[in-house]
Amino acid sequence: MREKVLFVCTHNSARSQMAEGYMNARYGDHYETFSAGTKPGTLNPYAVRAMAEIGIDISGHR
Repeated sequence: MREKVLFVCTHNSARSQMAEGYMNARYGDHYETFSAGTKPGTLNPYAVRAMAEIGIDISGHR
């Protein structure tokens, strides 16, 4: 059973989404990750682009 990790930021639009994507890509076989926001917003396109530059696709995150 994988341990669960939750990343939280204000809008769940960049930092927590990026952390979740990185953790899934790097350690997904060891951890089940989630992200959330205290005032959820939409996914920041710059976060999607930055993660794509290192080969991680977070475009499907909500």
